[in-house]
Amino acid sequence: MGLTPATKILLSILTGLLVTASFPPAGTDWLIWISFLPLFAALEDTPPAASFRLGLLAGLAHYASLLYWIINVISTYGGLNIFVSSFVLLLLCLYLSLYMGIFSWLLVRFRNSGIKILFFAGAWISLEYARATLFTGFPWGLLGYTQYSRLALVQTADITGIYGISFLIAAVNVFFFQLIVNGKDILKNRYFLPETIILFILLVSSIYYGNMRLKEYSSEETGSSQANVAIVQGNIDQTLKWDEEFQAATLDIYSDLSRSSFNTDPDIIIWPETAVPLFFQDENCLSESINSLAKESGGYLVFGSPAYTKINGTYSYYNRAWSITPEGTVNGQYDKNHLVPFGEYVPLKKFLPFVHRLVPSAGDFARGDSKDPIKLGKTESGILICYEVIFPEIAGAQTLNGADILINITNDAWFGITSAPYQHLYISVFRAIETRRPLIRSANTGISAIVDRAGKIIKHGDLFTEEVITGKVAADNDLITFYSRRGNIFTVVILILCLIKISIGLCYPEYKRK
Repeated sequence: MGLTPATKILLSILTGLLVTASFPPAGTDWLIWISFLPLFAALEDTPPAASFRLGLLAGLAHYASLLYWIINVISTYGGLNIFVSSFVLLLLCLYLSLYMGIFSWLLVRFRNSGIKILFFAGAWISLEYARATLFTGFPWGLLGYTQYSRLALVQTADITGIYGISFLIAAVNVFFFQLIVNGKDILKNRYFLPETIILFILLVSSIYYGNMRLKEYSSEETGSSQANVAIVQGNIDQTLKWDEEFQAATLDIYSDLSRSSFNTDPDIIIWPETAVPLFFQDENCLSESINSLAKESGGYLVFGSPAYTKINGTYSYYNRAWSITPEGTVNGQYDKNHLVPFGEYVPLKKFLPFVHRLVPSAGDFARGDSKDPIKLGKTESGILICYEVIFPEIAGAQTLNGADILINITNDAWFGITSAPYQHLYISVFRAIETRRPLIRSANTGISAIVDRAGKIIKHGDLFTEEVITGKVAADNDLITFYSRRGNIFTVVILILCLIKISIGLCYPEYKRK
């Protein structure tokens, strides 16, 4: 007997909650390998239109429980009441849920086709890729990110990117469901055994490859050069951050913490995004104190500070990272390329004059256009400011331009005490794996960390603490990974094959029934 509509709704919601539970900091990442089974059960005897709605519902349960912290960002720092903030979250979740709805529709529409496991896994990562690309992209919460601690499994990200890991997860979910539903009759499907063999080979090959890479890129291994780094986490309250009366106190906190690391002879000292809450480029006693600190340290000082340009009387503002030499002079800067829509700028502002930024205190920034790394002594450092770390293309471009280490500066105070800072950190792990570059992360309120080229978190701080993290990173720009060179070619090929399969199935229904 088929399931009742109410049961199908509950199963769909269960899948959404299980997917969320697979993400940090819950520590139950193994759930992702079976999390789609309830939804698959709900879709088993459901027509296509209803399957889309069930998928949409699963998506809503997932994204609402994963991204709940957005309410805190908008209500606390955007000044919007809790109801408006919740409505904004609902709109975002509805958009993201469309992709899970489409995936569910495809499952039902093509459930009678010959190929199941690999096609549906390919369909999933095609939709993940679309979500990461369309409308400026939002690749937060991709399935593969749940496996950040399974280092032997995720090393193939230097070939396929995060999407290869998501592919395996989706394929295993479909495999388990086919095995459970069809039972003894499973071998009557002539495609099941060859697909299972292929999936087994992919899993074994991934783990074998991963173990090889873990030995090659162990944290003990030295690169062509090494750098001592000191990461400064100032833990500045966001409500005080832009208070002019607190500017000097802020710089004192960062300066004192930096001085506490001088006994380690740091080559690079890193402060977070907008750690300097003033226009550093304007000459004054506060900006001069930063130059003096760099001289005192004997190393390079990297920090975030807003900046501006004035052209024909028009000001443009930037979210900028600055670099100061041991001589106390500016030797490099990087302006954030990928801005947060409605947080740092308003998309299509000319056509949407009635839409104000959701977080007014974040700024109204112009987009930077350079992805060139900054030279810090013997190292070339690619800079990723905050949100940019979730976009692998930016890290890849900087690696191709010569970066031998990656520096991520961020201000995660917006998130409060939620799961978001953990998710943000563990997403960044994959940028180190994809590029085989160590990643140094400085976060205002945490979580600051040092990640080696294998994606292992060597050291990390805590949330909402003042602290300094010191360590050594191995810099090496001789190796350019396949992923850095070719980007998402694996996913694009899968996307094209899926589109061909879907087109044939829609245009020739008799093919779908074979």
